[in-house]
Amino acid sequence: QVQLVESGGGLVQAGGSLRLSCAASGRTFGSYAMAWFRQAPGKEREFVAAKNWRSGDIEYNADSVLGRFSISRDNAKNTVFLQMNNLKSEDTAVYYCASDLFRCGPHIEYYQYWGPGTQVTVST
Repeated sequence: QVQLVESGGGLVQAGGSLRLSCAASGRTFGSYAMAWFRQAPGKEREFVAAKNWRSGDIEYNADSVLGRFSISRDNAKNTVFLQMNNLKSEDTAVYYCASDLFRCGPHIEYYQYWGPGTQVTVST
């Protein structure tokens, strides 16, 4: 069983940066693929980034965030991060952390465990 809790969201001006954190519980954190998704008001939840450190550091990124967002982890702290740079108004959304022991990729159905989300608002 894995429990996830996101933090680090807030209000930021366009062009600014934020780093989201996702604290995970569970003995096998290091074996899980981790991902970030987001959901803007009135829109479906969409993929942002994912990485599987167990299988040769395979990483996936949505085209909309390529070159601006990056995913990383600190195994000692059981935490995964989403560094977000050059934020745009269209990045405004609730950001969710997700994990799964077996699958990694851009699809919501791949992930068994989800956090409650953290709000990111980008002002212009």
